[in-house]
Amino acid sequence: MTGFEINGASAGDMELIRSWAEEEGWNPGVGDRFAFAVADPGGFLVGRLDGEPVACISAVRYGAGFGFIGFYIARPAVRGRGYGIRLWNAGMERLDGRLVGLDGVVEQQDNYRKSGFRPAWNNVRYEGVPAAGDDHGVRLVDAASLPFAEIASYDRRFFPEARDSFLAAWTGLPGRTALAAVRDGRVEGLGVVRPGSAAARIGPLYAAGPEIAASLLRGLARHAPGGQVAVDVPDANPAAVELVAGLGLVPTFETARMYTGPAPETDLSGLYGVTSLELG
Repeated sequence: MTGFEINGASAGDMELIRSWAEEEGWNPGVGDRFAFAVADPGGFLVGRLDGEPVACISAVRYGAGFGFIGFYIARPAVRGRGYGIRLWNAGMERLDGRLVGLDGVVEQQDNYRKSGFRPAWNNVRYEGVPAAGDDHGVRLVDAASLPFAEIASYDRRFFPEARDSFLAAWTGLPGRTALAAVRDGRVEGLGVVRPGSAAARIGPLYAAGPEIAASLLRGLARHAPGGQVAVDVPDANPAAVELVAGLGLVPTFETARMYTGPAPETDLSGLYGVTSLELG
């Protein structure tokens, strides 16, 4: 493998990685890379062959004990030549000693099992325009109007580690809308919509129950072109699957959430849409 080297991604590489993900049909969010960069600046690796980028992976560290793998892509022209596995090994080495998660596309799940990952649930992407309905008096507010500590504390119920820097960027970047559902002075739901290569992407989508999740979906869709949205729904929450199907959204894409050990304890009953297939 003379001429192949692995190093950290530059700002230009991050945009290139996004374009590769778009070519794979993953519909990455526009501007996501800015939030990704603050999550873990050293967590994005690029494999170069004679100086030309040919493969990428993200291996992002959260806290002291968790990590997440994403953006594992080798360009079609170099597949089957061993470059991808070298990059994979470099990413996993960076996360050595941590519980590691990923969202694996169907065709790669057997390979991930060989690397010690085990499925916890499936994430199914549902797309469409949410049907109109009664919001049952749910009050939605701009998440930026609330103390950030409240938003970060709420997010922590659904994710294994604190990720404040990432969350601040994710909810506050230009071009996206973050809404919170508030009842009796408490945050009982949170959702973010952002432009995508195709349908606008919603994630995360957290809620204390389906009525709140439905109100957030409708509210976020009003900020999407034509109301068209896509949300990655965990089948570990049957109420979430029932909700999006009842709102007229249809499944278009599927991944498996997989971990190298037992799934971390999080509030799956309140998780109606994952934040990002790339960073968890």
